[in-house]
Amino acid sequence: MNLVTGGTGLVGAHLLLHLLQNGEKVKALFRTENSIIKTKKLFNQFNQNDLFHQIEWVEGDVNNIPSLEIAFENISTVYHCAALISFDSKDEALLRKVNIEGTANMVNLALAFGVNSFCYVSSIAALGDLSENETIITEETEWNPEKPHSDYALSKYGAEMEIWRAQQEGLNCVIVNPGVILGSGFWDKGSGEIFTKIANGLPFYTKGSTGFVAVEDVVKIMYILQKENISGERFTIVGENINFHTISFTIAECLKVKRPFFYAKPFFTGLYWRLDWIFAELFFQPRRFSRATAKSLHSTDFYSNKKIKDKLNYSFLPIKEYCSSISSFYSKNG
Repeated sequence: MNLVTGGTGLVGAHLLLHLLQNGEKVKALFRTENSIIKTKKLFNQFNQNDLFHQIEWVEGDVNNIPSLEIAFENISTVYHCAALISFDSKDEALLRKVNIEGTANMVNLALAFGVNSFCYVSSIAALGDLSENETIITEETEWNPEKPHSDYALSKYGAEMEIWRAQQEGLNCVIVNPGVILGSGFWDKGSGEIFTKIANGLPFYTKGSTGFVAVEDVVKIMYILQKENISGERFTIVGENINFHTISFTIAECLKVKRPFFYAKPFFTGLYWRLDWIFAELFFQPRRFSRATAKSLHSTDFYSNKKIKDKLNYSFLPIKEYCSSISSFYSKNG
């Protein structure tokens, strides 16, 4: 039996679908009944309603140990996808609570219940920092604590430390570090917002770059790693390194809408995050655009996927073609 946390989010929902399509039995954590609706819609989108009803839903939370004890009964494999994603400085404590303490709770119970294998979904944000003579970020790039990191990155890095601690205590663990995950079904948050904003006429673009990957690739790789009993390693899961203006123009073309036309220079994004901070403080609103976000939009990071490609002889989906297929789903269901 497989346990999936974050089954009501992009990666978790697609993972549930993939596991069930491969004949696996699954349990999935949920916090509220309403949160399950999007997962159900995703299964409906792929005409897999019968599979959706095979999910054993367990009400629980990664910081609620009694609920986790119920969820861990008869579990052999865990996929820990649940996480808080936020770049608002006000969420620092909550990020640590959910991402670090929640992960510690998960591995502690996995050890207590004799789980065979544990797959943790981290992020490229938790990978290392390039030194002066380096140009490509890999799994071996060293984390530099002296360099600035977002609270989100720190929380994912801290969660990875809990994973490696559990590995030393006898739990078979593997970590995947995906780039920006593109996928259908969740249009109001994460990468889904990119499609929604561009469809609604997003005017701005930047010239930074990062790694992108299709959610189908992420869940397939996670499943293969567990089936092949690979542990004690981490893998960067990136299909392609792409400029932000290229990805935004591609999505606009696929959606058949006007593409972003205004280049937001670092000065502009720097001004915008400061104004956003002022409005958030004055009107007690959540941050919509943080300093970390502004910085990332102009960073030109390049990530290597060589390790996972060599390990599994894996071929990633082309991002441009994948954007076209997601855009089709968005036009029908967005």
